[in-house]
Amino acid sequence: MPAPQRAHAHSTAIHAPRPQQLALAISAICLALPAWAANADADAGPVMQTVEVIGTTPLAGATLARDQVAAHVQHLDRSDLAAPASANLPDALNRKLASVTINEVQGNPYQPDLSFRGYTASPLLGTPQGLAVYLDGVRMNQPFGDVVSWDLIPHNAIATLDLLPGSDPLFGLNALGGALALRSKDGRHDAGSTLQLQAGRYGRKELAYEHGGHNDAGWHWYTAANGYKEDGWRVASPTRLGQWFGKLGWADRATDISLSSAVSSSSLTGNGLQEVRLLERDYASVYTRPDQTHNHGLLLNLQASHRVSQQLQLAANAYYRRLHSDTLNGDMNDDALDQSVYQPNAAEQAALAAAGYTGYPAKGATAANTPFPYWRCVANVLRKDEPAEKCNGLLNRSASQQHNAGFSAQATVSGDWAGMPQQFTAGMALDTSHTEFRQSSQFGYLNPDRSITPVDFYADGSEIDDDGKPVDARVDLAGRTRTASLYASQTLSLYPTLHLTLSGRYNRTSVHNRDHLTPGGAAGSLDGDHRFSRFNPALGVSWDMAPAAHFYARVSESSRTPTAIELGCADPANPCKLPNAMAGDPPLRQVVTRTQEAGLRGTLARGIDWNASLFSASNRDDIQFVADDSAGYGYFRNVGNTRRRGLELALSGKSTQLDWSAGYTYLDATFRSSEVLGGAANSSANADGNITIRSGDRLPLIARHNFKASAEWHASAAWTLEAGMRAVSSANARGNENGQHQPDGVHYLGSGRMAGYALFDLSASYAASTQWQWFAHVSNLFDRRYATAAQLNATGLTAAGNFIARPFSASGDNQSVVHSTFYGPGAPRTIVLGVRYSYGR
Repeated sequence: MPAPQRAHAHSTAIHAPRPQQLALAISAICLALPAWAANADADAGPVMQTVEVIGTTPLAGATLARDQVAAHVQHLDRSDLAAPASANLPDALNRKLASVTINEVQGNPYQPDLSFRGYTASPLLGTPQGLAVYLDGVRMNQPFGDVVSWDLIPHNAIATLDLLPGSDPLFGLNALGGALALRSKDGRHDAGSTLQLQAGRYGRKELAYEHGGHNDAGWHWYTAANGYKEDGWRVASPTRLGQWFGKLGWADRATDISLSSAVSSSSLTGNGLQEVRLLERDYASVYTRPDQTHNHGLLLNLQASHRVSQQLQLAANAYYRRLHSDTLNGDMNDDALDQSVYQPNAAEQAALAAAGYTGYPAKGATAANTPFPYWRCVANVLRKDEPAEKCNGLLNRSASQQHNAGFSAQATVSGDWAGMPQQFTAGMALDTSHTEFRQSSQFGYLNPDRSITPVDFYADGSEIDDDGKPVDARVDLAGRTRTASLYASQTLSLYPTLHLTLSGRYNRTSVHNRDHLTPGGAAGSLDGDHRFSRFNPALGVSWDMAPAAHFYARVSESSRTPTAIELGCADPANPCKLPNAMAGDPPLRQVVTRTQEAGLRGTLARGIDWNASLFSASNRDDIQFVADDSAGYGYFRNVGNTRRRGLELALSGKSTQLDWSAGYTYLDATFRSSEVLGGAANSSANADGNITIRSGDRLPLIARHNFKASAEWHASAAWTLEAGMRAVSSANARGNENGQHQPDGVHYLGSGRMAGYALFDLSASYAASTQWQWFAHVSNLFDRRYATAAQLNATGLTAAGNFIARPFSASGDNQSVVHSTFYGPGAPRTIVLGVRYSYGR
């Protein structure tokens, strides 16, 4: 199979349509489809329609009929999320929803970057976050970096999922490109029990259980648990995950009160990007290791809703969340021994020759049996006669404790206003958090298997402790964040077929950082007090143009404030090794996004649903993590303006035997202001290692074209077969934001782009009875090699995988740095078999 960069030669066959052509196309659709739909419905006769409602706020209670919502909201239910193809929550969204893609920067199934219309929800610090995620009204974006840990969301306890597009102010901070609203199951709607077992390639094993019920006294209960284990398809990349969710509640016709708890524990190994030459030699290889993350999460959420009358409904929740995360990252030391300056002495050279030394310490290496460079590194530390950072490896450690608590309340009033039907919702929310973050680094040596052997000595010769001394690259930071919000929404039916919605939210956020190592006023202190406030409005209209065609349009704004990690890592003179280093920096400005969207949706004959929409989202003062020349290092900065605009087209249908869907997205994601960014690994960089970005240059890792299709055939009452495909076009790598990188095969390697790809999946299930179901799923049917992420960086290894002392030179002559394209390889063909047993449903 071709390597990712070679496939790029075939990825330019699709030419992007111009904005004028897109406008003409959707205008033609707007004019033609209503008449077509009306004629089709007339021929087909009267059709019984079900009114589907959409939740429009994080809390339950404020709902509108889909045709009154001024946006194309995508929905998944229990059956979609429980399908064999849906390995986890991000995977389900990637397979089922339009405009959603995955960037596997870490290479772990529970650590993907989920991208919707070019906005991202990611578990990785350093990724610009642009989606708000809620579970039962609780914001799942963590206070420290706005990241979303998918492994802490109980997948098999999710009942429904709504993806609301655009800058929706009602969902608060970070809803720049959209909001993901998750609702958990309960015993009233999910009574009965299910036990499911799965096993598959690469040592995958998963056991899941759920049980729910209720009684005549109004009590309802639900619990779910699952355990996941796999070895991983890449070298030394295991995953371990355990989740439990429980809910106990009481309800009658007017009131519903419930207390839920979610407990999660995970050990995730995501060994990240790999250099292109090493990927060609071994597709499963890793650059350095380990890269481990241990997460432990607890969530308690008390929810209540009460319908006072037919016109008034109240809802509220209060929550507490505790998160603990530890990371251990084995990395290459970018200040590693430059052999052109530091040469072994005669005795060391003789010892090397006698031992046949290859550049790596042997197994069990000590200062006695491996005199150089292992001996030299330890001696440097002990004697202090040379810089200790000449060891070629580093072990970076971090630990964070986050305590997050808050509450929200809202009231929804329905009825007539001046003779017109209306719904008014008003609410408030308060979220507070306290974070303790610590990091340290420890010198070591890169082994032949790319692991790191640590140096176990202080500078005074005593043994090292858990903080990883003697490297003075430590951080001990306490951060407090508080956000208070007020929001309101008014939907007014001006006519029976014309609905107007006006909404807005005011957010006020304070961030207080305190440095336990360097007090305020001292150079490099992380101390800082920052305050941000803003009111974000939205205006939308929905018009029933015909019985089966609806027009909608919306203008909205949302914002996000810089987080503690971003405020502490914004200095290009002091780039950060995320998440393991920070420096005192000037404050950043909050990001503001304005989205404009218009489209048509409707239903044709035989239950065929369609949607066509145009959207444009513009960011002001966008925050990006700008990569430095050193792998993993960089800094946050405001990069002026960016824009994401495009076209979405979707068709889906259901019949007795066949369910199918198809969707296409054209996405033009670009910088809209000129910028100068660090990019020494780019061949077009100037003598200072900077690249110039001009208005119109494409944002990295965002493909222009995205197409998905699936078909589910109910061959009989027992057999169901499903096929799906996903196709994504090429995109620029990080570090190639200007699109000017040109490899020369010597000093610059790889295309600086990731190629387009198409993947195919197959599933089959057999219902042996009402209780027993067997299923099988094959991902990446044709075993395609592809990449979902890419970045330009300096490389410290030769094509054979041997370490080169800096300045990294492919020939070992130390005359120049070699830069390369690093890729996030996608998973090869994977087969999963499973059985599900249900009873009491």
